[in-house]
Amino acid sequence: MVVEEIVVEENIQEEEKEEEKEEEKEEEKEEENEEEKKEFTVNDLPGVGPATAEKLSDAGFDTLLSISVASNSQLADAAGISESVARKIIQIARSEMDMGFESGLELLEKRKKVFKVTTGSKAFDEILDGGFEAGCISECYGQYGSSKTQIANALAVNVQLPKDKGGIEGMAVYIDGEGAFRPERIKQLAAGAGLDPHETLKNIKVARAFNSDHQMILVDKVDEMITKDNLPIKLVIVDSLTSHFRAEFIGRGTLSERQQKLNNHMHALMRLASKHNLIVYVTNQVMAKPDTFFGDPTEAIGGNIVGHNSTFRIYLRRGKKGSRVAKLVDAPNLPDAEAMFFVKEEGIRDD
Repeated sequence: MVVEEIVVEENIQEEEKEEEKEEEKEEEKEEENEEEKKEFTVNDLPGVGPATAEKLSDAGFDTLLSISVASNSQLADAAGISESVARKIIQIARSEMDMGFESGLELLEKRKKVFKVTTGSKAFDEILDGGFEAGCISECYGQYGSSKTQIANALAVNVQLPKDKGGIEGMAVYIDGEGAFRPERIKQLAAGAGLDPHETLKNIKVARAFNSDHQMILVDKVDEMITKDNLPIKLVIVDSLTSHFRAEFIGRGTLSERQQKLNNHMHALMRLASKHNLIVYVTNQVMAKPDTFFGDPTEAIGGNIVGHNSTFRIYLRRGKKGSRVAKLVDAPNLPDAEAMFFVKEEGIRDD
């Protein structure tokens, strides 16, 4: 009996040792997996030392995605390196990123993260399928007095509302190219939305753009405010998008240069919207086409450059009895439609 007990104890000890070994192996595997899961950053890219990483970060290339989608010349100029070195860095960044295709179902799942902000008018929201959408550029164009800036002001307030009231509890950035921003108007709209006017104004960062170059620099500053200052910015307003470009580039001889610069500006706004899942709302001026004999001769400034880069395009005009009419003229997933709304002291309303 004693011998049998000793044998049983030895078997138990051997089993315990085997279990301990298995546990150790599992722990080692977990540690290896953790090491593999460590995030690959810009600093890990071959050829990118601390000084180069700092230069890239200052130029806005602080993530693998931003480097992956950059051109060789852009990265070379930003970091002060040769284009051949820049090409290698971009290739490695792309290899670390999942830059391939994805299924429609995966995209549909991602679309669930896209939020919308109400205008304040149910009719206006309805033609936009719920309000202004994040992750893209929405453009409103029209003559003076068509309420482009009023909508901008309303969105800057409504983005701060809770989700159940049509907001996202975020901050807004207002790039003012025409000196149209008035804090007094924001106070009226905040009171109408049931928000504290003082806190509402604190959550709107305003910058006056004095020329087209300054306007483009301010867009880059927004990216820094989000990534470095960790501000919950969910709306970027550019009012107006084309006023400085229109004033600085006069005549047909400068048209090509203007359009190229405007294209760069629009792409920077598009990257900002996509990268941080925020709303970009731009207002645009119009011109009259004298060769139009039938229909509305009003046309937006910027031509195809602005048109192709704007996901949603809305034409605003005055209606009857003090109303305004919003016409959705271009959208990837919505039909053309019109909505009538009114600009009241408390906000954008249906009547």
